[in-house]
Amino acid sequence: MKTVLVLICSLALACAAGGAQEKNKSKKQAPKKNQAQSSQHAVASGGGQQKTKGSQHGTNVGGTPVSGGGQKTKGKTAHNASGSYSARAGSTAGYQKKAKGPQNATTVGAHPAGTGAQQTKGKTKGSQQIATQQNAYHDAQKTKKSKVTATSAAAFQSSTKTYKAQHFNLHTKARPTTITGVTFQQNRRIVGSQNWQGNNYWAFRNYRPVWHDRIWWGSHYNRVVFAFGGWYYWNAGWWYPAWGYAPNAYYAYDGPIYGYNGLPPDQVIANVQSALQQQGYYQGEVDGLLGPLTRAAIANYQRDHGLYITSAIDRPTLESLGMT
Repeated sequence: MKTVLVLICSLALACAAGGAQEKNKSKKQAPKKNQAQSSQHAVASGGGQQKTKGSQHGTNVGGTPVSGGGQKTKGKTAHNASGSYSARAGSTAGYQKKAKGPQNATTVGAHPAGTGAQQTKGKTKGSQQIATQQNAYHDAQKTKKSKVTATSAAAFQSSTKTYKAQHFNLHTKARPTTITGVTFQQNRRIVGSQNWQGNNYWAFRNYRPVWHDRIWWGSHYNRVVFAFGGWYYWNAGWWYPAWGYAPNAYYAYDGPIYGYNGLPPDQVIANVQSALQQQGYYQGEVDGLLGPLTRAAIANYQRDHGLYITSAIDRPTLESLGMT
């Protein structure tokens, strides 16, 4: 019996000793497990950074993006091997990847992101179209300015030609038979004269035919001359027909004639005819009569030189012809 009891006690002591050893072993392994978990936590954080670093490396290469799959896989492998995942570390890594992603997309060396490239291309194309339109507008303005300058130069060249006044032998004593004379119309107004602006045309705007006898004309004007069967009076630089000065007077034109170089009206008309002949506007005879053919030549000259078409002799027309 003693032997059995001794064996039982020995076995009990051995079990108790074994339990104590297991307990001590568990206490000793606990710090190591915690230390392993801390290491695993650090590895998890490092794995997220490696993932982000791999993405940056894949998008920041000069012209041709490369895959960062190797480092990205390595990071995930280290993270999974730890057996634990830190939510905070994962969120931080995801935030870093999201924040850097758009920057990497726009900083790629030779291949910008699609949307940004299209916007830039659209803006560039729009700017080119605007620049082209502006250049075309400026070219048109320059062309127009050149034409105006050329026209002005031609007009100036024409106006600088000097016509030397001449004295023509005219048959002023005879009544013309080739040109029908005009009739007297009291208070008649010259057609279109209301549109001729400036002091050079006031005589046309204000002209009204009036009828008076010889005495009245002689008492009001100190210069009255005879030409081609009619009488003309001088007033403020213009010649006018003196209607009623003599019975059955003849006038080829009823209106003012600008005085030139102190000449009588027939000589003024003859010099204008000669000047128009030299420039190819008048092909008729220099007769000193302001008839339809002469008036048509004057009108054509005035039209070509940008003057009011008075079809008569006025100061701007004489100056343009060089008769100053």
